[in-house]
Amino acid sequence: MRPLWFLLQKEFRQIFRDKGFIGRLFIAPAIQLILLPLAANYTIKNINIAIVDHDHSEVSAKLTEKILSSGYFKLAGATDFNSKAEKLIEDDKADIVLEIPEGFDRYLINEGSQNLAIQVNAINGVKASVGYAYLSGIITDYNNQIRLDWVDPNNPGTLPTIPVISSFWYNPALTYYIFMVPAILVSLVTGIAGLSAAFNIVKEKEIGTIEQINVTPIKKYQFILGKLLPFIVMGAVVFTVGMLIALIGYRIVPVGNVFILYLFLLDFLFAILGFGLLVSTYAETQQQANSLMFLFMMVFNMMSGLYTPIDSMPIWAKFITHLFPVSYFIDVMRMVVIKGSGIADISMHMLYVFLIGLVLNTWAILNYRKTT
Repeated sequence: MRPLWFLLQKEFRQIFRDKGFIGRLFIAPAIQLILLPLAANYTIKNINIAIVDHDHSEVSAKLTEKILSSGYFKLAGATDFNSKAEKLIEDDKADIVLEIPEGFDRYLINEGSQNLAIQVNAINGVKASVGYAYLSGIITDYNNQIRLDWVDPNNPGTLPTIPVISSFWYNPALTYYIFMVPAILVSLVTGIAGLSAAFNIVKEKEIGTIEQINVTPIKKYQFILGKLLPFIVMGAVVFTVGMLIALIGYRIVPVGNVFILYLFLLDFLFAILGFGLLVSTYAETQQQANSLMFLFMMVFNMMSGLYTPIDSMPIWAKFITHLFPVSYFIDVMRMVVIKGSGIADISMHMLYVFLIGLVLNTWAILNYRKTT
C-alpha cells in the first residue's frame, strides 16, 4: 500500500496548496447554510388582497378586520367596484380579490347562509393555492364564530359541533427551517465534494501531471482510491461545520444518534465522489467538468425532495429520483434529525446508496485509461 500512501500525501499537499481551499471548505458553506434556509421558506405572508365590500355592515367589517389581522394578508385596496379590484390584479398589485355582496349581513341572519366571491391570481400556483387556503380557513373560522354568537341560549343543542384535537408529531411548532436545514446541508456537501472530485483528474490533465502518474506502477484502483479518500475527509469536515451552524444558528439538535449520520455520510460520499470522479474521467477540461456537474446538480436539487416532495412526482420521475444518492441522504437526514430514526430504519437506504456508489466507482476505475 506504499504507492497509495505516497499518492495520498501528494493529494493533500496539492489540496492545501490551493489558495481558495479554505473559502470553499468553510466560508462558502457557512454563508449558504445561514442564508438559504431563510430564503427557501414556503411560509407565504404579505399576500396582497383587495376587498370589494358592497355591504358595509358590522359583520362585513369584522370579517375584513379578521382577515387583515391574521398576519398573512396585506390590504391592496378597498373599493365598492369590481372593475377597480380586477384592475389591481391585472397590474399585479393584488393576489386575491374578496367580494362581499350587498345584503351580506341581512341574508346571513334571515337565511342562515350567504355566498362570498373569491378571485385568485394564479400565475404563481403555490402562492395562489396557499393564499386561497389561508383565506378559506379564516372565513370558515369566522363563520363558526358568528354561528356560536347567534346560537339560541335556551336551546344550545340546535348547533351541532365536531371538536377536533390536533397533534403535530416531530415538529410541533411547524417550523419550516427545521425541515429545510438538513436537506440544504446535504446539497452543500454534494456540491463541494462532487465538484472537487470532478475537477481533480481534469486538473491533472490540464497541468500535465497525469502523464507522470501514468508511467508509474500505481494501479488504477489505487489511483482512484487516492483521489477518493482526501475528499471523504473534506466532505466530513464540511458536514461537521454545517451541523455546528445548524446547532448554533438554528438550535437544531438531532433527535437521533449523530453517529448514524456520519456512518451514512461515508456511504453517501463513496457514491457522490465516485460520480464526480466518473465525470472527471470523461471531461478533458475543467470547464467541461464544471458544466456537467452544474447540470447534474440542478437535476439533483430539483428532483431529490429538497424543495418538493417525491411522493407528488409522476411515476417516471420517482424512478429517476431513486437513482440519485442525494435523495436517500436528504430522506435520512430528516428521519434521523427530526424523527429520531435508528440504524434499522435507514438500513435499506444505506444498501441502495452503497450499490449506487459501487457501480459509479467501478465505472470510474474501468473508464480511467492508464497508459504505460
